[in-house]
Amino acid sequence: MTKHRSIPPEFMTVGEVAKKMGVTVRTLQYYDKEGLLSPSAESEGGRRLYTDKDLVRLHQIKALKSLGFSLDAIKHRLISLETPEDVAAALADQADSIREKIELLKASLTSIEQLREEVLQMQTVNFKKYADIIVNLQMKNDSYSLIKRFDDETLDKIRNRFNKESGLKFMDRLNRLSDEILALQEAQVPPESERCQEVVEAYWELIMEFTNGDMTMLPKLMEIGTIDTATNAWEERQKKINDYLEPALKIYFSTPGKDPLIGVKE
Repeated sequence: MTKHRSIPPEFMTVGEVAKKMGVTVRTLQYYDKEGLLSPSAESEGGRRLYTDKDLVRLHQIKALKSLGFSLDAIKHRLISLETPEDVAAALADQADSIREKIELLKASLTSIEQLREEVLQMQTVNFKKYADIIVNLQMKNDSYSLIKRFDDETLDKIRNRFNKESGLKFMDRLNRLSDEILALQEAQVPPESERCQEVVEAYWELIMEFTNGDMTMLPKLMEIGTIDTATNAWEERQKKINDYLEPALKIYFSTPGKDPLIGVKE
């Protein structure tokens, strides 16, 4: 860095640059410290001196920062760019990043609005249930609205049985099986058919896995799962599944050796 005894006319002090460019002295000192914008010269008294070229560089930093670029991106990727094509490519990358952030924000907004609706339908403040709803929204579990209908004891049992990873795997299996049930219903496959009974058996095994064989959970699950009037797409789908499963389960449980009260915990 060149040192000067006095300040030549073509140089400016940090205070002058700050005033001219509408930034703080502290900001310029930080840019210097980070290697983002270092002054071109220094006086013998230690004053940092800037040129018009430095102002152009500072203007570029401000412009890029206003577009959403981080200081790290400006330092390592943008300041050294010299051609319009290079800058355009960097801006295209930033545009992609902004679009991704917008999608994430949209998803967050949707989750907040959905949680708000659930909160208003609950009779009491229950932050544990709020947390469960948030987790299920993140898992994209369409049945999240059922959580408000569970009592705290049942929810505690479910929390002890599943974490987010195992919960996702379970929901994936349940959804795939539900799709199969709907396909059988649409194809008008009789509930007593061998294929239908195989699917019903798999469905019942999932319920037993969900409860860990705890029969005390079944009445609450039956109550929660009963849908008289569907109010959303998930409930409409589940109501169709229930209408098909109910007679099929009766046939399944009437089969010798399939009594649901045998071989499970009370």
